[in-house]
Amino acid sequence: MNFHVLTLFPEMVENGLNTSILGRAAARGLLSFEAVNIRDYTLERHGQVDDYPYGGGAGMVMQAEPIVRAYEALTERIGRDKKPRVIYLTPQGRVFSQKIAGELAKEEELIFLCGHYEGVDERALELIATDYLSAGDYVLTGGELPAMMMIDCIARLVPGVLNNDMSAEFESFHDNLLEYPQYSRPEEFRGMRVPEILLSGHHANIEKWRREQSIRRTLERRPELLKDAVLSKKEREFLDALLRERDGAKTPGPEESSESPEHPAETAEKPAENP
Repeated sequence: MNFHVLTLFPEMVENGLNTSILGRAAARGLLSFEAVNIRDYTLERHGQVDDYPYGGGAGMVMQAEPIVRAYEALTERIGRDKKPRVIYLTPQGRVFSQKIAGELAKEEELIFLCGHYEGVDERALELIATDYLSAGDYVLTGGELPAMMMIDCIARLVPGVLNNDMSAEFESFHDNLLEYPQYSRPEEFRGMRVPEILLSGHHANIEKWRREQSIRRTLERRPELLKDAVLSKKEREFLDALLRERDGAKTPGPEESSESPEHPAETAEKPAENP
C-alpha cells in the first residue's frame, strides 16, 4: 500500500513514518511513504505558496495552483487509471474512526493533503479532494500530525505489517468494544496480582473473561459504543446484569427519604436499559 502526503513540511512526515513498525514494514516492501513538498510546485520565484484571503480576514490562505500542480505531477507518476482518493485533513470533515481506517486500508494508493495557515483555497479542494477527515473536534497548526496518525492506523490493517495479524483484530474497537486489560510478568507487582484466570491455561475461560472485561470497560468508559456492539446472547445477558447492577447502585437506600430535597423521589426499581 502506498501513502502520499502533500505537505509544506516533508521532513516532519518522513521522520515520523519511517520508524518502528511502519518503517520495518516499508523496508520489507509492504508499505511505501512519500512526502511531496508543495513548495516545489509554486511558480512564484521566492517559493511563496500562500496569499491574503479575498474579502479580508486574518491570516493567509494556501494557494490553489501549487497544490493542484503537485497533485497532477504525483498522479501522473503513479500512473493508475483510477483516480486515487485524496484526503483533506480538516476539522470540518468526518471524525476519523477505526471503521473508516478499515475502509481506506482497501485502497492501493492514498493521498493526504495537509493544510496550513487559515486553510486551503476552495478551488483546489473542489478539483482534487475526495474525502474530508478530521482527527477530532479541535484545531491544530497543520494537517501533518493528523495525516501521520491516520496513516499509522490504516497501515496496521495491511496484512503482514504487524508480526501477529491477530493483534489488529482483537484490540480496542473490535466488535465496537474497548480492549480488555492486559498483564505481563511478574505475576505480582506491588501487591497487585495478575487475575488467576489468566494463569489457568484454560483458553475458553480466558476468552470468556476477556470478552466480559471488554464489555465492562466499554460500559464504564465509552458506553455510547455499546449500541452498535456485536454481542452474543450470553454477552447481552452479561451486559444487562451490569446495567441492573449499575442502576441499582443509584437507587436511594431505606435511610434516605424520598421527600428530602437532597434526594428527589426516585423509582425503587428501574428496568435495565440496553444501550
